[in-house]
Amino acid sequence: QVQPVESGGDSVQAGGSLRLSCAVSGIIFSISAMGWFRQAPGKQRELVATISSRGTANYVDSVKGRFTISRDNAKNTAYLQMNSLKPEDTAVYYCNSASGMSWLWGQGTQVTVSS
Repeated sequence: QVQPVESGGDSVQAGGSLRLSCAVSGIIFSISAMGWFRQAPGKQRELVATISSRGTANYVDSVKGRFTISRDNAKNTAYLQMNSLKPEDTAVYYCNSASGMSWLWGQGTQVTVSS
């Protein structure tokens, strides 16, 4: 079973930045589309950003211009650079397949943004 491992979450003030990392093993990472998701308390998990195997990125409107998804195929790792963080970005962030593969969900990494 494939289970990504997320890291990099922290508590920051509004306007701050964080970089999340997602390590995945047991797959051919270079051909896998990756996605970052988040789940805020009391809300459903939502897709935040995706990156194709060729590096094409897409974002939900609420993070466009502030978040950047990237990947390092040599390290089997995806990243989410988050700038200009807002209190509404507070959530547990997860990474997973963006192409419908049946991967397990990791524990996620907590991001808390205070005003």
